Amino acid sequence: MDDDRHGKDGRRGGGRRDNDGQRRNSRDARGGHRGNGGGRGGHGRGRNDRNERGGQRGRSGRGGQNRRGGKGHAQRAGRERDRAGLNPQRPGFREERLNNRMNEPEIPSDVDIQDLDPMVLQDLKVLSKQNAEKVAQHLAAAAILMDESPRRALEHARAAKDRAGRVAVTRETNGIAAYRAGEWHEALSELRAARRMSGGPGLLAVMADCERGLGRPERALELARGEDAQKLDHDSAIELAIVAAGARADMGDHDSAVTTIEAAGPDKKAKGPEAARLSYAYADALLSVDRRAEAREWFLAARRQDEFGVTDVEDRLAELDRGGVE
Repeated sequence: MDDDRHGKDGRRGGGRRDNDGQRRNSRDARGGHRGNGGGRGGHGRGRNDRNERGGQRGRSGRGGQNRRGGKGHAQRAGRERDRAGLNPQRPGFREERLNNRMNEPEIPSDVDIQDLDPMVLQDLKVLSKQNAEKVAQHLAAAAILMDESPRRALEHARAAKDRAGRVAVTRETNGIAAYRAGEWHEALSELRAARRMSGGPGLLAVMADCERGLGRPERALELARGEDAQKLDHDSAIELAIVAAGARADMGDHDSAVTTIEAAGPDKKAKGPEAARLSYAYADALLSVDRRAEAREWFLAARRQDEFGVTDVEDRLAELDRGGVE
């Protein structure tokens, strides 16, 4: 993992400040992406991010059109065993599982499983009651810690996956948490498993960004051009476009990065976190081709749109002003 390039918490997302006040990865063209990427891997309480499955009750993603692009919700137990070692017939499996459970992270005192999306709790009913409750606690803990402590969130997500690896939401949460912690290989593996279990085109933006993190921008672009990308909802398509633009920039093709963002339709009059991220990403792309005055206009647009602080746009504007941009 390249911490200098991707920020201490591993997110490639475009300039927001974490709780210690330090900027994370402010130049990476993700437009302040918090790591949701169209999945439901779970964010902390009080956030305005959308439809995270390990996230909070009342988010809209599980009923009707879900973030994976299909109707309804994930199939509840998955259809296949984990190729990475969840086969109970594997030698040493039971001993390994027992050891993992003995070393599970402690559940924070403020965890309440009722904060989870009700459909997540429904998914867990395939488990024994005791195990389902423990898995839910780890998922809720991961959601609470996702922003402030991605590494601790990953520990809880791994514990949930170890207990319920055939339930898609645990693989998805593990993947999102690994992404947030900068564990690109693990994130890709878990998100692929979640997609095999659940189907649909979601999570593409996160998976593509993991490819960028692994130094494979061309693979990120392959995902962005794939058939599944055409099935994404509007917000997920924006996230994928931002990642694709970042991949173009990774390859040194900054003009194409600008074109990619323009194709996503940035709009100064639009509202909401996605509009802010897109405007921020567009400004960043414009700055990379030395269109500084235009970049400042779009940073200003991002500031107006960024009601929830998803970007570090104030810092970027201050830098531009110190540089004498008119």
